[in-house]
Amino acid sequence: MLGLAIGYFVWYTPYAALTKALSSGLLPGMDARVGGLVLLPAAALGTLAGSLAFLSVSGWWRYAGRRRVAGREVLWPAPAAVTAGLFMALIIATTTLNYTFAGVSILFMLLMMRGGVLVLSPVVDAARRRPVLVYSWAALGLSLLAVAVALADVDSYQLTLAAVASLGVYLSGYIGRFQIMSRVAKTGDPAIDRRYLVEEQIAAVLWQVGLLAVLAAIGAGPVLGALREGFTSFLLTPAAVPAFGVGLLYEALFVYGTLIYLDPREYTWCVPANRCASLLSGLVASYGLAWLTGIATPGAGQLAGTALIGLAVLALSYPALRAAAARRWAWARRHRVVFVCGGNTGRSAMAEAIARADGDGTWSPRSAGLAPRVAGEPMAAPAVAALRRIGVPPRRHRTRLLTRQMCREADAVFCMTQAQRTAVEQIAPEARGRTFCLDPARDIADPSGAPDPASAYLRTAQALREQVRTRLRERLPHLQQVGG
Repeated sequence: MLGLAIGYFVWYTPYAALTKALSSGLLPGMDARVGGLVLLPAAALGTLAGSLAFLSVSGWWRYAGRRRVAGREVLWPAPAAVTAGLFMALIIATTTLNYTFAGVSILFMLLMMRGGVLVLSPVVDAARRRPVLVYSWAALGLSLLAVAVALADVDSYQLTLAAVASLGVYLSGYIGRFQIMSRVAKTGDPAIDRRYLVEEQIAAVLWQVGLLAVLAAIGAGPVLGALREGFTSFLLTPAAVPAFGVGLLYEALFVYGTLIYLDPREYTWCVPANRCASLLSGLVASYGLAWLTGIATPGAGQLAGTALIGLAVLALSYPALRAAAARRWAWARRHRVVFVCGGNTGRSAMAEAIARADGDGTWSPRSAGLAPRVAGEPMAAPAVAALRRIGVPPRRHRTRLLTRQMCREADAVFCMTQAQRTAVEQIAPEARGRTFCLDPARDIADPSGAPDPASAYLRTAQALREQVRTRLRERLPHLQQVGG
């Protein structure tokens, strides 16, 4: 989820900056602002091109539904995805349009869009009877507070009738989209969720381009006339290229944003994750435009809102932080066991592999040698073969020299012979009470010099398996006391 939020932030920043620059006439060579309705056709074509590119490069076409028509298999989105695509087309169009109304603060529209979707999220969860957890409520509250604080920087709270209507369409699109998404996707199953994303995307771009083209063909009145201009003369101007780029950037936002919303957790969690990235992107985009064009930088309200967004991110991260802390605690509670032999290519290496295979997560086994020939040498081939014959997967192994620090950190050190135990106690006298022979009754001999190495290593592996299981089971109460 963090990767998706970062991806959304990375793509939304240039999208917001480019859309603001176009609508404000800030790009080099522009002598006038571009109206939102004029901008929409080029942006829609850019989204269509971006969608085709994404689906082709990713190969996600394969997730879409298909049907045989006239003997040929064709893409056939589910009816629910077609309807969701219509709602998404309305969202795409109004997202770009909301930045372009003359006399209306871009920041005010941005905050109304973000705040509106934040408010909708628990409503949709309640309608779908999806439980909302405490940390999700906390993130939602902090996100809404961030929007409210940022409103202090708005220089004009005026909204035209067209701006209000566009906001209404934008929020209605999210209501319809979230309802359908909750019903047919948002399962956590990658195949189901990706099918929804692909089919909704195909339907959305076709709906958008098709509806705009029909309205432009009618062309009656100033509104539809602006759309006709966007499909005709505007496409021949230099501003058409960045307008097309706006659509390409929105395609990336669509993918990242949809994947965030498809997370099986409640919308009250997913929406703040998306909106936090969006608000941060808007702030970065504003600073970028201020640096490039000399317009005013964001005020104190937006900076204070950013601090609140940071707190909202922490609230969203609570489950992950709690899980990470639990893993760290569990790792700290694992019992550190070191197996020691001479060269660390045979006996101790096999004992480590056996302990890892038979362990229940409470042991952290390692192995080392008192006198390895070469540091980093792999396990002996007959040892690998012997482990496989007793059903133990041989892990990747590299020899290491036993150090005093390893003995200090270990809860128990198991040696193959009495002589090795004595040597370990000389290396680390403080580990004397935690150093033992793996087999208390006899030494476990080195099989490397045997006439028949394969049989010798197999017998040694069998003996090690028995002793490792017995000794770790016997020492467990002591280890728990040491570890606790």
